[in-house]
Amino acid sequence: MEPIALSETATATAAQESGIHVMLAAEKLGTLWGLPITNTLITSWIVVALLILVGITVGRRARLVPSRLQILFEEVITFVRDFVTDVLEDEKTAARYLPFLLTIFFFIFTANVLEFTPGIGSIGFYHGSEFVPLLRSVNSDLNVTLALAMISFIVIEIAGIVALGLMRYTGKFINFSSPLNFIVGLIELVSELGRLISFSFRLFGNIFAGEVLLAVATYFAPYIIPVPLMSFELFVGFIQAAVFALLTLFFIKLAITDAHAHEAH
Repeated sequence: MEPIALSETATATAAQESGIHVMLAAEKLGTLWGLPITNTLITSWIVVALLILVGITVGRRARLVPSRLQILFEEVITFVRDFVTDVLEDEKTAARYLPFLLTIFFFIFTANVLEFTPGIGSIGFYHGSEFVPLLRSVNSDLNVTLALAMISFIVIEIAGIVALGLMRYTGKFINFSSPLNFIVGLIELVSELGRLISFSFRLFGNIFAGEVLLAVATYFAPYIIPVPLMSFELFVGFIQAAVFALLTLFFIKLAITDAHAHEAH
């Protein structure tokens, strides 16, 4: 990685300045093999490492005679599996997409929880008069939420093609049987592409707005307002992770459902 030159005099003066600094884009820390390394990218690596570590730990401690914690995990997973099965109306299909849905949920939720870890957004260095945090909330970077949206979008489209076949699935969007069906197909196509925007901006907007709100609250009332706001933001982080996973599930359901079958009914 290419180091960033630091200004020691600027560090001393800027640290004494009070004010709120909001950056919409993730800060670049350097490059690796020509690729930019941002603080949100490093935080996302930490999230992935935490999930792998928890998965290995929980897997190794699984027993035939389960502990209370294992029973809790099993009950939660069973509930989610049954819910996904009810939505998709097929146990085999549910088993195919359940790992992906859980991975999406746990990644987003862990990233949102990690936002409140001491050091996230507060430990860094000064580049000139600008403070650059080493770590930043993952979902406050539009690139991350857009990447998650693209992954979900690709999975949804593949699910539709696998379930219905290429011709029947594309027939939902390109239908020349009548002018009305052609217009409806175009509307469906635009709606399908619009999911990329709705997925990414919904998650990004909520998490970034919460981050700015906490920064403002901490600046004006550092000992009173931040604690209840952080509790609320934790709840919002859980809801956003659940909404993202649920929307992916429902869109998969729509993708694997034959439109002609509904017309027949």
